[in-house]
Amino acid sequence: ILQLLFEMVTRRCIGFDSTKSRQLRDKFDALFSGLFSFPIYFPGTPFYRCMQARKNVQKILRDTLAERLSTPGKKHGDLLDVIVQELQGEGPLISESFAVDLVSTLLFSSVFTLSGIIAVAFKSLHDNPDVVHALQKENPAMLKDRKGGCSGLTWEEYKSLTFTNQVTNEIIRISNAVVGIFRRTLTDVQVNGYTIPAGWQVIVNPMAVHLNEELFEDPLKFNPWRWLDESKRSTMLKNFLPFGAGIRACPAAEFVKLFVTLTLHILVMEYRWEEIKGADAFRSADVMFPLGYHIRLRTQDDKIN
Repeated sequence: ILQLLFEMVTRRCIGFDSTKSRQLRDKFDALFSGLFSFPIYFPGTPFYRCMQARKNVQKILRDTLAERLSTPGKKHGDLLDVIVQELQGEGPLISESFAVDLVSTLLFSSVFTLSGIIAVAFKSLHDNPDVVHALQKENPAMLKDRKGGCSGLTWEEYKSLTFTNQVTNEIIRISNAVVGIFRRTLTDVQVNGYTIPAGWQVIVNPMAVHLNEELFEDPLKFNPWRWLDESKRSTMLKNFLPFGAGIRACPAAEFVKLFVTLTLHILVMEYRWEEIKGADAFRSADVMFPLGYHIRLRTQDDKIN
């Protein structure tokens, strides 16, 4: 799943083919493995390897950007075309350094969070066939009501998939793809009798909220129907923090939910799957699959032996 997403995103963002994508993926893997390590910058430590990988990622992206800037007339139909156009226009709003940071952040955030969420989606659906049956009932019914010759899912149709969207909420709640949300206190803050002084860095852990049994009944259970309970829905939504909250909420929140819902829609309409290996998962800062999560994916008309 990770490799598939990475190739797709790098192709649409920077025009990389499969070979270049794999080479860049190796650098990102090294970066990610040391991202939450103890910050000791010394050869051999995970943090040192992480920082070296970051330098390698930025070099690859800088070289790619420089090559594009030297041939501005050649179009590739990707995000980098837009960035080059901005950089070579009058009074550009961004610098080359900012552009490199922007692309590297986009690649990281759009792949390493979504891939984990999609892996949890496959695992959760595999272990809960009743959820799959409900999805297989709602999604074909929506298509039967479609009017006209539109072949793509419209925004109205997406919003009409009530249960599918609640499955998306539950997948995102369970997966807790974002380990922490960073904020800085502007004034002294009182929390449960303790004072957090102004200027301190605060880390909000969504998992501590999403797995709080006072807010989510039986929190470790994958239960999309919980979101349909109107008496509890308001409280759950107020404490649903996968994308942060307030004016600093993640701008890609709706995109992520749309991506997961579309994945579920296509999956139950066109495919079936089975686990091969790596089904054992454990929860640390988020849900992890130590051996990876391997599945066999086939079309609906292809029988699984």
